Amino acid sequence: AFYLVPDFSKMFSNGLSSFGDVLYAAMGQAFFTLSLGIAAMEIFGSYIGKERSLTGEAISATALDTLVAILAGLIIFPACFAYGVTPDSGPSLIFVSLPLVFSQMPLGNLWGALFFVFMSFAALSTIIAVFENLISFTMDKWGYARSKAVIINAILVTILSLPCALGFNVLSGLTIPGIGDIQSIEDFIVSNNMLPLGSLIFVIFCTRKIGWGWDGFIKEADAGKGIKFPKWSRAWVTYGIPVLILIIFVIGYIPKITLWFGLS
Repeated sequence: AFYLVPDFSKMFSNGLSSFGDVLYAAMGQAFFTLSLGIAAMEIFGSYIGKERSLTGEAISATALDTLVAILAGLIIFPACFAYGVTPDSGPSLIFVSLPLVFSQMPLGNLWGALFFVFMSFAALSTIIAVFENLISFTMDKWGYARSKAVIINAILVTILSLPCALGFNVLSGLTIPGIGDIQSIEDFIVSNNMLPLGSLIFVIFCTRKIGWGWDGFIKEADAGKGIKFPKWSRAWVTYGIPVLILIIFVIGYIPKITLWFGLS
């Protein structure tokens, strides 16, 4: 019941405020898990050959991502409840709670080792996906070879990652009211700003004349075999989605602004 039977009444437990929080969390998760707004999905889409339509590939990627997430929930949540572990413990669920689950399982050391090995592969694939847009941009912008682009970006990313690493020790006392510690600050920058605003830029680029324009977008999306992009959705994609993204962006800031200015 916790996982597969939603309690819709909680969406409005505090009126529209609760509904806004749910909407923001859901869309934020969609932005994050599909790597929208930070060019990762767009870069891989640009590598697809013209023989396959982008619309069909997008549907396949979304369906597979959703299926994997559902299956992961069917594994993790029952295990947590079976061994008395709180399933909503956040990031510590992986590194604190799940090891406790594995320690109580038959052959727990084996399953735990396999879990973290596979998680490492998943993390590596995510790193590759996120880094590819940086590397591709560097190569296209300055004409660098891939090896040189990798070295430059590796150095920059290592330096820029130091605040996050130091957030567990030296910078552990650095906090922003309404956001949290350094890890939460960086998550806020990405999840509350880069993802929605990046997605907004992509939508505008695809539908307005300052970018592809609608006709150019349809030509690119429908090239090759597969499902074609629905042309009847032009008004929704051109105007509805940008407005929705802006609403989500504002909703993410409302609790922070309320706290910062003492409006609560």
